[in-house]
Amino acid sequence: MLATSRLLASLGALTTLLLVVAPLHAASTPAAPGEYQVTPAEAKLVGNFAQMQLVVTDGAPPSGKVASEVLARRGDLTNQATFKSSDDKIVTVTPTGRLRARGNGKATITVQVAKREKSITVPVEVTDVLATGKVNFTTDISPLLSKAGCNAAACHASQHGKGGFKLSVFGYAPDEDYQAMVRDRQGRRANLNDPEQSLVLMKPTGHVVHGGGRRLQDSGIECEILRAWLAAGAPAPKADDPHVAKLTVYPDQRVCGTGVDQQLRVDATYSNGTTRDVTAMAKFDTPDESVAKVDRNGHFQTVGRGQAPVLVRYEGQAAVCMVVVPFSTDVKLAGWKNSNFVDELASAKFKQLGIEPSPLCDDSTFLRRAFLDAVGTLPSIDETKAFLASKEPKKREHLIDRLLGLTGDPKLDVHNNDYAAYWSVKWADLIRSSSDTLGEQGMWAMHNWILESMRANKPIDQFVRELITAQGSIYRNGPANYYRVATNPEDLAETTAQLFLGVRLTCAKCHHHPFEKYSQQDYYSFAAFFSRVGTKNSLEFGLFSREQVVMVKSAGEVRHPKTGKTLTPTPLEGEPVADASDRRVPLAAWLTSAENPFFARNIVNRYVANLLGHGLVEPVDDMRATNPATNPALLDALARDFTAHKFDVKHLMRVIMTSRLYQLDSQPTEANAADSKFFSHYTVKRLAAEPLLDAIDFVTGTQTKFKSLPLGTRAIELPDSNYPDYFLNTFGKPRRATVCECERVADENLSQALHTLNGDTLSAKINDSKGRLRVALNAKKPANEIIDELYLATLSRLPSENERKTCEKLLAESPSLQVFCEDLLWSLINSKHFLFVH
Repeated sequence: MLATSRLLASLGALTTLLLVVAPLHAASTPAAPGEYQVTPAEAKLVGNFAQMQLVVTDGAPPSGKVASEVLARRGDLTNQATFKSSDDKIVTVTPTGRLRARGNGKATITVQVAKREKSITVPVEVTDVLATGKVNFTTDISPLLSKAGCNAAACHASQHGKGGFKLSVFGYAPDEDYQAMVRDRQGRRANLNDPEQSLVLMKPTGHVVHGGGRRLQDSGIECEILRAWLAAGAPAPKADDPHVAKLTVYPDQRVCGTGVDQQLRVDATYSNGTTRDVTAMAKFDTPDESVAKVDRNGHFQTVGRGQAPVLVRYEGQAAVCMVVVPFSTDVKLAGWKNSNFVDELASAKFKQLGIEPSPLCDDSTFLRRAFLDAVGTLPSIDETKAFLASKEPKKREHLIDRLLGLTGDPKLDVHNNDYAAYWSVKWADLIRSSSDTLGEQGMWAMHNWILESMRANKPIDQFVRELITAQGSIYRNGPANYYRVATNPEDLAETTAQLFLGVRLTCAKCHHHPFEKYSQQDYYSFAAFFSRVGTKNSLEFGLFSREQVVMVKSAGEVRHPKTGKTLTPTPLEGEPVADASDRRVPLAAWLTSAENPFFARNIVNRYVANLLGHGLVEPVDDMRATNPATNPALLDALARDFTAHKFDVKHLMRVIMTSRLYQLDSQPTEANAADSKFFSHYTVKRLAAEPLLDAIDFVTGTQTKFKSLPLGTRAIELPDSNYPDYFLNTFGKPRRATVCECERVADENLSQALHTLNGDTLSAKINDSKGRLRVALNAKKPANEIIDELYLATLSRLPSENERKTCEKLLAESPSLQVFCEDLLWSLINSKHFLFVH
């Protein structure tokens, strides 16, 4: 095609969106001399091996209600303080402020911060220190093994263990770990007659060759605990041993500059109501060391700007300290006006992080974005002209209402079928509706149910309840096919948890979840809800119809794979449910309850990701304590609003789309170019396969024919994943093999580029004898009208003056109007502004 390279080089509006990263320098504010506080204000240590971490914080102790943001900005003085015990025979203290019980009685710890006039005295009471310390395997030995890394997946908790010694992952099975340590190999690992000769002591201290190297110090408290346990006869864990019910980290948020130190302290609350400091035995890490680095003692230092969680793990529980290092200390948010609570919470995060958001996008950008995000189609040329010409102050809000069918006027609510088709594809992908697994009839039944649910704006809680409790013919009752996609209690448990709770349970099937609190007990207790779901064949549609009927059986249980114990159906983090004729009914009620925090947060996060380019939690279906939201307050507020409006998805979309946050320009500024998490500029998204093919059809004025479907069926209306369309397959239409959002790959690749640049599909559509371009040329339309029409169709705007001049110049150099128009249309379709939602 002639003049192609010159068009691509000249059309400035079609160039690639560039991210310019500019370093910002926000100095940390030093603490002014004055009062400070020590946490805790008094200490009670129980037992021989009790420890407690003191944290020294700048500022007077808070009186009354103090904003969390104020507390989060208080400086840590722990590393600047000196600590002195009044009686080392009762309690000792390290230079870093860690207390250790030594003898029964009362003493004081004097804390003095450099250059501060006053010192602070912390009263300490120590009790239950005995001649031989009491050690509990569950509460003392198991955490010790975790801290030393012995029960990590890379060490003795690997599939086959190490050196013949196998432990459970993170100590989730203390009974098995006890057997391995004390009973296995004729008890040679634990020498109860001479504890010092025990391999469990000699190997980690380096007295015997150990593949994992030295893990413990001879003089350390960990060795003291092991010796005391062995000396007491290595008592076994008991069924009624208390377990950790909650973990609390102090502080749970820190806002500061770079190069700032912070000491954390961690409390564990046990099932028997007791609480103890477990800082010494907790494990600390962070997924983003470009912001903060943390050591094994819970001391972190900020090294870069941004936001990162410091994760704390202890005995199956997790807590997070969110570290925020602002990019700037001077943020004005010029021109920012809150449209709703989304903007209020987003702007609060911008201020906290020191990020200046981009300005609002222009009308044409918003028009195209709203259409593609809400209904998966491009606006017609007439709709584009009308919107761009309108001077109505609330025209964006009114457009959103029309797209979502919320005006109440049938003449305006004309996009509901597009909405239903587009979002049916999204949910069919996740539910895995495919003729591969369901057959043609089952696939159509599921598709029609999803489509009608979207068309009627069925509340998502009702949608999920109908799916979970479905039974009957897979041909007559679409949602019953849910039990054809997943066919056993384990698969159903994993699918349901990931889809509707955002919880990935798969790891817990074999061992304790490595990043969460869920155990095998939790996994199989949840799977028990599906233990009585079965299918039977039906001949109603003929002998060879392969129809099945989903039914509820009168019996059926799930047993723990290791203990063999029959498990009672139990929601995640909930109480066992009384048996019911259909166990799925109480499951569905709990799952969609307004009191269930998982459900609303998961649905909200998925729609945020679809509309804003990425979720508040990423991956969107991995919502766990150790993967916190980038803006927890915003996620919680959206979930509360969603629940209050009875799980109305269109209301949720309207809240997000009417916010200023959604309407920001996609072009980053120097001030926010480094941000990829907090939505300071709209996240550019590649058009998915189906809406992209439909957009090309619309622009070129052609129709793609799909196998076994009538001409005129659009790609977003396809009910199945199995269509032999090369374009859709190239651009990532998923096979619906998994419930993960990640199956639809959003990344560009060379095959896609070659397909649009040189592929036969695009060339044939541009040159179609009945297509838009040929019709315009045959109608003898003036060149400027054709140029305007092509720009309006592809980019939802008229060409700029510079683009118009460039087109006029290239037209003059072209051998014919047809060649020029073909090149122009080809260039526009291959532009970033067409291929992406921006």
